[in-house]
This record gives sequence, C-alpha cells and structure tokens, in this order.
Amino acid sequence: MTENPWPVVELRQYTLHPGTRDVLIELFDRELVETQEAAGMRIIAQFRDQNDPERFVWLRAFHGMPSRGTALKAFYIDGAAWREHAPAVRATMVDTTNALLLQPATATSNFTLPTERPGAAATELPHSRVLATVYYPEGPLTEFTEFFENRLRPLLVETGATPIAYFQTDPTPNTFAALPVREEIVFVWLALFEDSAALEAHFNALSNSRTWTEEVQPELSKLQSRREDQLRLAPTARSLLR
Repeated sequence: MTENPWPVVELRQYTLHPGTRDVLIELFDRELVETQEAAGMRIIAQFRDQNDPERFVWLRAFHGMPSRGTALKAFYIDGAAWREHAPAVRATMVDTTNALLLQPATATSNFTLPTERPGAAATELPHSRVLATVYYPEGPLTEFTEFFENRLRPLLVETGATPIAYFQTDPTPNTFAALPVREEIVFVWLALFEDSAALEAHFNALSNSRTWTEEVQPELSKLQSRREDQLRLAPTARSLLR
C-alpha cells in the first residue's frame, strides 16, 4: 500500500454568525482552496453541519509537522489571498478555536482520496453524508485503538458505517501559535454514506443491535472520560471528500 503523503490532519469546527455560513462557504470554495494548496496543504473536505446551521466544519492535511508551520506561514502571513479575503472571512466568524491536530491511528487508517475535485464553478451539492465521531479516551490510546479495531469497527461495518479513516491526537507541539488547537486526547473516525437515508439507516441498525446496546456501548462508556461528539456533515460543492 502506498503511504499517504499527508499524515498530519486538522479537524476544524467554526462557529459562525447566524445566516453567514453560505457566505463563508461560497468564499472558501472559490478563493481559499487552491490558494491554500499552493502554500503546501491539502484541503480534504468542507462541510455544513446538519445539526447546527451556524457551524462550518473542514479538514486539511500537511506533509508533516515541520512543513505545517511553513505552509501556514506561507498562506496566513505571506499569502496574498488571505490578505485580500481575511476581512470578509472574519466577518462571518464567532469562534475558530475548536480545532484538533491529528495523526493516523495506525499505519493504514489514513484517508484514500480522489485526486481531482470539482472545479471552481461547481455548485451542485453531493447527496452523500459524512459521520465524524470524536471519542475522548481515558486510558492509553493504544488500548482504545485496539478496542476500536477489534470490538467497535466490526459492528460499524455490520450496521453500514464502514470507517474510511481514523485518527488520534498528534502530540507534537503546535508549530503555528497563531492558530491554537485543542490540547486534549481524542480518537476520531469518519464514515461516508450515500445519502442522509443511509446515515439514518446506520443509526437505526445500531440502536437495534443487542451487541451494541448490551456489550459494546457499555464498554465504550467505560473507556471514555466523557461522551463522544457526533457530527453529521454535508459536503460542499467542492469538497474532495464526498
């Protein structure tokens, strides 16, 4: 298997002013995808959170932690695109500090992504949906990863939510202090669904599974310091992950 050249991933959740999400997405998809990638990043996905109309969620990746600092400086400090569009972008935002710095949980758990995204003029929204789940392990990440792969992942596959990638906290110090990240231990997995109906079918199948309700869910609760976060996400017209 070819090694994924983007092993450092950010999961970013932004809280926006009411009614501004579409404004931000239109600007982001038009002006801030190729310009970030030209600075040395990979824009993996942009989403509307289906449960929160004031939340914009996105994922980007880097070749490594040293190159992350270089790429972010090139875009945010030296780049013309950010200088031009930052005022309009910031006008939509309430809070941008909900960001997680991640690395693949195993050697084979990173994304396998298409090589091309829809063009800059794309407006058609995909029917697909993404479920992103953030767990908060209380013990060692190695033990939680083992639990996920041996106990939880088979049940997810059985109920129609095959994980397409899973990650854990990258413990490396933040290489770009101007963009803070949450300093807590997490485990994140993502699944891709054909549409909203397929996502709901997964939740129904899981809730009807005695293996889940009687065995796996109680075990999962004991392994976490607090309840997991679940994000139901709709890709934008230019999201690479779709």
